[in-house]
Amino acid sequence: MAKIEQRLEELGILLEKVPTPVAQYVPAKTVGSLVYTSGADCRVQGVLKYTGKIGQELTVEQGYDAARQVMINLIAVLKDHLGDLDRVKQVVKLLAFVNSADGFVEQPFVVNGASDLLVEVFGEKGRHARSAISSNELPFNTPVEIEMIVEIESI
Repeated sequence: MAKIEQRLEELGILLEKVPTPVAQYVPAKTVGSLVYTSGADCRVQGVLKYTGKIGQELTVEQGYDAARQVMINLIAVLKDHLGDLDRVKQVVKLLAFVNSADGFVEQPFVVNGASDLLVEVFGEKGRHARSAISSNELPFNTPVEIEMIVEIESI
């Protein structure tokens, strides 16, 4: 079994099938040695795990969990796109949007749910640059949307 898939199993993480996009885009695109993902949300079996604004309907802890689920979904996108997660050379960057209530300023603590998981799964290769941006609304009222850039090993 591949190392990263074994690590996911150790963490009790099962990757779901990547859903068909709801609009005109692809879940991931490779350019040279970089994979760019489209934004993902916190769906589990097709249903958002959480909805609402952090700091209003949801706590920072729920936002953290939502961000972790988003990253599980993005790892599934990478697996579907690459076939082998061991091809990930390093996670380069995350761009995260947090559906925030007025005055909510703790977006970095929410996005740590995604960042912490990347380090748990990929170790040092999972450390990355990132932006955690407040948004007044996100599609389908998801609390967190994240896209990522990953460098891969050539075949």
